[in-house]
Amino acid sequence: MQVSSLNEVKIYSLSCGKSLPEWLSDRKKRALQKKDVDVRRRIELIQDFEMPTVCTTIKVSKDGQYILATVVTFEILSDDYSKIVFLHNDRYIEFHSQSGFYYKTRIPKFGRDFSYHYPSCDLYFVGASSEVYRLNLEQGRYLNPLQTDAAENNVCDINSVHGLFATGTIEGRVECWDPRTRNRVGLLDCALNSVTADSEINNLPTISALKFNGALTMAVGTSTGQVLLYDLRSDKPLLVKDHQYGLPIKSVHFQDSLDLILSADSRIIKMWNKNSGKIFTSLEPEHDLNDVCLYPNSGMLLTANETPKMGIYYIPVLGPAPRWCSFLDNLTEELEENPESTVYDDYKFVTKKDLENLGLTHLIGSPFLRAYMHGFFMDIRLYHKVKLMVNPFAYEEYRKDKIRQKIEETRAQRVQLKKLPKVNKELALKLIEEEEEKQKSTWKKKVKSLPSILTDDRFKVMFENPDFQVDEESEEFRLLNPLVSKISEKRKKKLRLLEQQELREKEEEEEPEGKPSDAESSESSDDEKAWVEEVRKQRRLLQQEEKVKRQERLKEDQQTVLKPQFYEIKAGEEFRSFKDSATKQKLMNKTLEDRLKIEAKNGTLSVSDTTVGSKQLTFTLKRSEQQKKQQEAEKLHRQERKRLRRSAGHLKSRHKRGRSFH
Repeated sequence: MQVSSLNEVKIYSLSCGKSLPEWLSDRKKRALQKKDVDVRRRIELIQDFEMPTVCTTIKVSKDGQYILATVVTFEILSDDYSKIVFLHNDRYIEFHSQSGFYYKTRIPKFGRDFSYHYPSCDLYFVGASSEVYRLNLEQGRYLNPLQTDAAENNVCDINSVHGLFATGTIEGRVECWDPRTRNRVGLLDCALNSVTADSEINNLPTISALKFNGALTMAVGTSTGQVLLYDLRSDKPLLVKDHQYGLPIKSVHFQDSLDLILSADSRIIKMWNKNSGKIFTSLEPEHDLNDVCLYPNSGMLLTANETPKMGIYYIPVLGPAPRWCSFLDNLTEELEENPESTVYDDYKFVTKKDLENLGLTHLIGSPFLRAYMHGFFMDIRLYHKVKLMVNPFAYEEYRKDKIRQKIEETRAQRVQLKKLPKVNKELALKLIEEEEEKQKSTWKKKVKSLPSILTDDRFKVMFENPDFQVDEESEEFRLLNPLVSKISEKRKKKLRLLEQQELREKEEEEEPEGKPSDAESSESSDDEKAWVEEVRKQRRLLQQEEKVKRQERLKEDQQTVLKPQFYEIKAGEEFRSFKDSATKQKLMNKTLEDRLKIEAKNGTLSVSDTTVGSKQLTFTLKRSEQQKKQQEAEKLHRQERKRLRRSAGHLKSRHKRGRSFH
């Protein structure tokens, strides 16, 4: 049991901690109660008060004798548990009587909530539809639905005094209907009224909770964490309370004796005065909440959580304890807030294999072993005695374990072995070292660190493909990184140390503590040289290397004997010198303007103005030698034909007088 206090209001959690094992003897329970204060104060009101799975809804019958918890929405129609209606998430509606399942039917759309109108025996279902479905239990048939202006409806409630039906929509409105005339009598825009000066709203507030109190009071919860208190005679809220978490309000309840409103989201239960809005007290359970229920006429609060175990809380100032646990009023003065302790400290859990190793299989079934899950509980003193008898060298093993543990701690202080990629190992090691330095600075300055290149998928090819291997001998690399020689030497030395450490760990299982390696202790301070001096040194080295390369090339040229090579031109082709190719290549590299000027200069291009004010360009296409030869042959052929042509003028007839022929 735990005790929390806010505003001098104590809240006793009666469901926290583990319960006492059932197989404990009375003698053991008394012994635990004597030496353990927490066990002495432990109270288990309801045995096995948990669900096989997560619980979403919890309610108490009107007579206060039954607590019902389910994973679906339900409504208790009777004073006890004899008449219950369940709304499943597959559109089915089940009716249960005292003997069990009675009848099942289905609604057209998926339902989210429903309410029962006692005067007309009508069930009102709201859900993923603009219609409110009505099922009359007296006639056993569906009635004409109510057509709302909303796209979907989340929650609903019926006023027990005058029977007004209200439904909360996803548009952030509450529509009120009169069941007698089946007409809408009011519309409240809660989404607009929930926005205050201190509220931070990122999306449209939808209605997530709805509850009537008396004839004129109604509380509305939104999906953005606000609770609005309305008087039905006004369209403006009397009070707007923000939970400040931005989470949907799961449940709203009224506590009339103290004029309190209990509103709950998944993280906190707030109790505040409905007249002033002042916080009375609050409760933050360990697990996320799904539903909250007030036990009738008492100070007990029940919760359905995101865990199978349900919560029981007792707040004495809200009311007395229920009749079946009236002893709580006498015990609350003795309860204090202390850390929880376990009751299994004097027991050792062993499996059947452990019993075989200890030679205690013959104790199975005796009072010395208590079956639990896949093994047994046994007294810790008996366990140590038997283990010492079976294994007299346990101390030596314990000593070796301690030595091995110290060795592992010493190894952890050394250079840790890192898994490096196959490509760009030194670059990867450099990035790892920089990442470690960033983490150290991040821990000190509490600055958000950026992701590493090694873990970024965009750069993974850089450490996998050999084509991306960094050439450290190139001139650009050595000039841009003046200190790379010393740093690379240190990094290569570190790589060798990592490889040697890996070999030692494979060959030796244990190694005594010793002096640090010479490589680690003999680190030089050469990296303290000036940057300019290192750059000059690298430049001199590059000049010497270039001079040696030129001498080697000159020597090779002198030793090389060049022989002329001849090429034969194919028939029908002409020889084009390299000069022509170079000229053509230069011409192709020029801009269009320069090429046009050259063409105009050579006479292959002419520019003329047209009548409409535009310009006309005329190009003379170049002809190949074969085309020129063909054109020359055609020209000679035409000239020869012209010379050989005979005149036909003598065949022309003279004009004669006479009658024309028709």
